[in-house]
Amino acid sequence: MILLVENHLNFSSNFEKKITMKQIFTFILIILCLSVSIEGRAWGLLGHRVIGEIASLHLHESTKNKIQNILGHQTLAEVSTWMDDIKSDSKYDSLKPWHYTTIPDGMKYNETNVNPKGDVIYGINFIVEELKKGELNPQLEKEYLMMLVHLIGDIHQPLHVGNGEDRGGNQAKVTWFGESSNLHRVWDSEMIDGKLYSYTELTKIINHPMHEELVSWQSDSVEDWAHQCMEFRNGIYEYGDDYGWEYKYQYTHWDTMKLQLLKGGVRLAGILNEIYG
Repeated sequence: MILLVENHLNFSSNFEKKITMKQIFTFILIILCLSVSIEGRAWGLLGHRVIGEIASLHLHESTKNKIQNILGHQTLAEVSTWMDDIKSDSKYDSLKPWHYTTIPDGMKYNETNVNPKGDVIYGINFIVEELKKGELNPQLEKEYLMMLVHLIGDIHQPLHVGNGEDRGGNQAKVTWFGESSNLHRVWDSEMIDGKLYSYTELTKIINHPMHEELVSWQSDSVEDWAHQCMEFRNGIYEYGDDYGWEYKYQYTHWDTMKLQLLKGGVRLAGILNEIYG
């Protein structure tokens, strides 16, 4: 996410006369590039909204009513991107590490050097525990709920469970249909956005879980969710630079993309039913 850069340019009037528009443009581009958050906007807008929308379709009636009391006229799909929006607010800077976790190949989460500032697994577990306790003031409960919707989305984007080598695919540079990109961005948004579905259309396409799948997915732990993402790594990193490689890559991974979105929505619903059902 591009952070706002304030009061960064402080040129004297004489210097402003000498500097060219090309130099100004180049400088601004450098600042903007440096300001991009390394963890990106997981699933982009569309993916997060799909997960929120799927979850809303698997809630108990009592859960729906309680969530409506908390969110008012807003929906789970609408608030799903709030935690990305607040990255521009320094008040929430401590939450930035919560968007991802790092588990090197061949390891389990409990074998890693867990970030002392927290990560997505810690964040989900903490928020669930706090919401289950209850007795929160209304504003804090709303913020926790919005964070939970987002973080459960984040952990189902496979590259938000990083291998510790390339910042979750951000340093894996690729060209995506003629535009400079990276592997993380491809998974966050470019594969999904390229389908040109609305979030409600994509929800209807993928929201067909079997009962056995619902039971199985909702019984997994948060650590299980992360470990399952790791199973996709080998395939995710099999990309190329030959002409048209993007078509094959999309075709190969689209089912995985849909599965992760569906799992995210189903599991979010399961957690919310536990808290508010």
